[in-house]
Amino acid sequence: KILFLAAAIVTSACAFKTTGVYSNLKIGQVAPMADLKMNDVKGNEISLMEAKGKNGLLVMFSCNTCPFVIGNGEKSQGWEGRYNDIVKTAAKAGIETILVNSNEAKRDKGDSYDDMVKRAASMSYSANYAIDKGHVLADAFGAKTTPHIFLFDADLKLTYQGAIDDNVDNKSKVKVHYLQEAITAMSKNAEVKIKETKPVGCSIKRISVSN
Repeated sequence: KILFLAAAIVTSACAFKTTGVYSNLKIGQVAPMADLKMNDVKGNEISLMEAKGKNGLLVMFSCNTCPFVIGNGEKSQGWEGRYNDIVKTAAKAGIETILVNSNEAKRDKGDSYDDMVKRAASMSYSANYAIDKGHVLADAFGAKTTPHIFLFDADLKLTYQGAIDDNVDNKSKVKVHYLQEAITAMSKNAEVKIKETKPVGCSIKRISVSN
């Protein structure tokens, strides 16, 4: 039992490592494909450049189907229930938010555009929710999971990427609010202390292209 507990603790600690290479983007790098037009759930076309607030942009790769997003019954709350609070916190700092669905391989299994419209309405999303057709934006970012978070400053330079916080299962048990702390630092023109954490979630469901 002791060995099992020790292994569980090690596994939990590794799930939120704060060093490593987790995407194509390095801290300080400008967001790629910022002019790419994507359809949002309101029927409009929007790009990252257009979505950006005066002090920055928060890009959250998300979906309608992953338990790390929507929760898993009594086992886990998931992160989706924290989205609107995050959007509000970011907005107060002059940072706008866009949610991006890149699950191209699940368009007929819960992640279609129509499904996105329904999900955004049912959860009262307060941020833009756009479809990334062919996961081209996710590929440019090297986004790995739902969710996978990328926080950019006013010049669209990356300041933080990774997980929202350190406890997907229970909001009340979060010990480190990675994203919130990064937003707070940006709002004070201070350096973000934890710049990268390992993104934790379901893999983005990409399609394979055969020659």
